[in-house]
Amino acid sequence: MFEKVLVANRGEIAVRVMRACEELGVGTVAVYSEADKHAGFVRYADEAYNIGPARAADSYNDGEAVIEAAKKADADAVHPGYGFMAENADFAAHVEETDGITWIGPASEAMERLGEKTHARQVMQEADVPIVPGTTESVEDPEQVVEFGEEHGFPVLIKAEGGGGGMGQEVVESPEDAEEALETAQREGEAYFSNASVYLERFLDNARHVEVQIIADKHGNVRHVGERDCSLQRRQQKVIEEGPSPALTDELREQIREAARRGADAGDYYNAGTFEFLVEDEDRNEEGLLDADTDFFFLEVNTRIQVEHTVTEELTDIDLVKWQIRVAAGEELAFEQDEVELEGHAMEFRINAENAANDFAPATGGEYEVYDPPGGIGVRVDDAHRQGDDLVTDYDSMVAKLITHGEDRAECIARGKRALADYTVEGFPTIIPFHRMMLTDEPFLEGRHTTKYLDDELDPERIEAAQEKWGTESAGGDDEEEVVEREFTVEVNGKRFEVELEERGAPAIPTGGDGAGGGGQQAQRPQPGGGGGSSGGDSGGVSAEGEEVTAEMQGTILEVNVAEGDEVAAGDVLCVLEAMKMENDIVAESAGTVTAVAVSEGDSVDMGDTMFVLD
Repeated sequence: MFEKVLVANRGEIAVRVMRACEELGVGTVAVYSEADKHAGFVRYADEAYNIGPARAADSYNDGEAVIEAAKKADADAVHPGYGFMAENADFAAHVEETDGITWIGPASEAMERLGEKTHARQVMQEADVPIVPGTTESVEDPEQVVEFGEEHGFPVLIKAEGGGGGMGQEVVESPEDAEEALETAQREGEAYFSNASVYLERFLDNARHVEVQIIADKHGNVRHVGERDCSLQRRQQKVIEEGPSPALTDELREQIREAARRGADAGDYYNAGTFEFLVEDEDRNEEGLLDADTDFFFLEVNTRIQVEHTVTEELTDIDLVKWQIRVAAGEELAFEQDEVELEGHAMEFRINAENAANDFAPATGGEYEVYDPPGGIGVRVDDAHRQGDDLVTDYDSMVAKLITHGEDRAECIARGKRALADYTVEGFPTIIPFHRMMLTDEPFLEGRHTTKYLDDELDPERIEAAQEKWGTESAGGDDEEEVVEREFTVEVNGKRFEVELEERGAPAIPTGGDGAGGGGQQAQRPQPGGGGGSSGGDSGGVSAEGEEVTAEMQGTILEVNVAEGDEVAAGDVLCVLEAMKMENDIVAESAGTVTAVAVSEGDSVDMGDTMFVLD
């Protein structure tokens, strides 16, 4: 077994891995960006190392920085969690080639075969696993998208080869949409997965999303541990996952599971992975279920642990993260396929810092003014923060996961209703009200929803009513504390050390530009356009006069569409700002001339930063 594992991730999945390590008697190392300096997962680790600025490309996606931190810490293994570099075969190979460090995941060769979507489709075809009609080579020209649509019919789905979590996916409704959709998918693929290659699939308009969890060892043993239904999605991103699927007969369920196991065998796959399928939801039997004659198609392989692995753990009592670590250490699986039993029903509710009533817009900032998670029988919460922490908005909007388990789906839902009602988060919006509403939604309760249900069928007014009824954003208190406890961070050679200080009868000491200070004057920080500037949206180094266009949220500039001197009309897109996996067009509110451009592609901006000046 390993002595010390570095977790190359953040948030709740980092804590989840660290807890598994702790139970195995293994030490833990966190790596963190400047934005996460005071994050809960950093506090949880035995050691922690700063690996760069807030921008993911300069920290969590910087493979050299992660490996250097592992060397400094004398870690003998790296666990990637999910997201960031978890499916980056080149990074996995780099870890494998580093003396004394083991990659906790599938072999980089298997990641190359199955993680790259077009390669995976080829492998699945050879293993007699049905695949969605599409291309097995990358696509570079909009005309290829149009030709595919004319052959197979619109809409067409463009997907990033290295993608996951709904990123790098664009639906093309007509030939006129092809060029813009292709550019967007390529840009997201490059930004999130360092891979701009994309491919095409026929878009299945009425389908369920069913995935099979695989765990395999280095001794040739491959086990599937049941399926999960992830059909409740908005914009190709999952919000509620459950298992087993409420829509399948046992015969169809077993067909899909065995297809996944065949695929894992064909791909020479070990460690944890998820084989995802789309199931046509057209004709149901007399019992209202999809039976063995239903068509299903391979979608992709996620060569890592999934966000929703918790559902499978609750159903099987198998700790998937521990088995990831054990398999990487060379251990053999201790259970046979026929020993895997699924007991009851489980659901996972993603607790996102979003306002579902505002098209699931992510929160632009805030603090965990009140954080009171639920408990009780059949309730599990995976999180990484505590009350008083700042909300970090530089990355994914998911802040926690609520998992409920019951003897059957009805009891699981009842426990979900109780737990969601008990879950209090104040300081920023969350989608807890949305989840509470969904547990009263008839199509969802009957298991009749498909992947398009949220986007195309659910009445938005129901979401708005739920947010108004149950939403809590801010405690709104102005309590004055006589004693202020402060935690300072000191870094020596990149390694983190903490010092605690109690202040009595004095205002909090400002700590600089990290946004963590309470009261007092905030320190100045550089603006994206260069030069110094003060907080509160001051233009900093921008000297031009006119109407300032400022950032409404923290994020990264993906594209700048104008230059100084350009004439723009009202509604013209000035730039594209990515925040929490969503692209936002920043538009001119009125016509004018661009007199200053303070941002460039790749810049990180904070809320209130000046990006453009129009005259």
